[in-house]
Amino acid sequence: MTDFLTRRTTMVDTQIRPADVTKFPIIDAMLQVRREVFVPDTLRETAYADAILDLGHGRMILEPRTFAKMLDAVDIQGNELVLDLGCGLGYSSAVIGKFSEAVVAIEENEAMAAEAETNLATEGCLNVAVVQGILTEGAAQHAPFDVIVVQGAVEHIPEPLIAQLAEGGRIVAVFSQKGQGVVRVGYKTDGQMSWRFACNAFAPVLNGFVTERSFAL
Repeated sequence: MTDFLTRRTTMVDTQIRPADVTKFPIIDAMLQVRREVFVPDTLRETAYADAILDLGHGRMILEPRTFAKMLDAVDIQGNELVLDLGCGLGYSSAVIGKFSEAVVAIEENEAMAAEAETNLATEGCLNVAVVQGILTEGAAQHAPFDVIVVQGAVEHIPEPLIAQLAEGGRIVAVFSQKGQGVVRVGYKTDGQMSWRFACNAFAPVLNGFVTERSFAL
């Protein structure tokens, strides 16, 4: 029988702590949440690998270091409402739910959204609500959000998401630029976004977050 607890502890000790992630709520959450529950059966044995896990349907679980660095940079507080975009089977939302007030998890794929809801309920994540919907449209009915976390790379952040961010709120995402990736945190002040570099990272770009390019003859 696989000892997932030992693997989870090893993941934190060898991937998270060495990445200078020191906030106790993040470390504690990643020690608690059973990552193997939130992946297909075929990926259970590799659930704690230092790699992006492909869940299918354009969804992924970011590599542990990248996800932890994003959470460290955006600094979610215990009284904040978080929008988790592209939750897949629910892992990221389960982690964020451990140290936030509540999480609204968006997933476009109907089957994945249903499975995420089941997984989160099974794991006792009572402050996470799964909403099936288009990622780029967010969840206006639950806005404004204090924090928005994007589970994948983007080339831009659509305006509807910025509109759903509370004044003083933050967005964290991996930005893809010419094959390179950086994590940035955006701060909303007087309705405008200002972005700060957090760290280098890589993730596939999510559908809908690609910048349209015009071609001239």
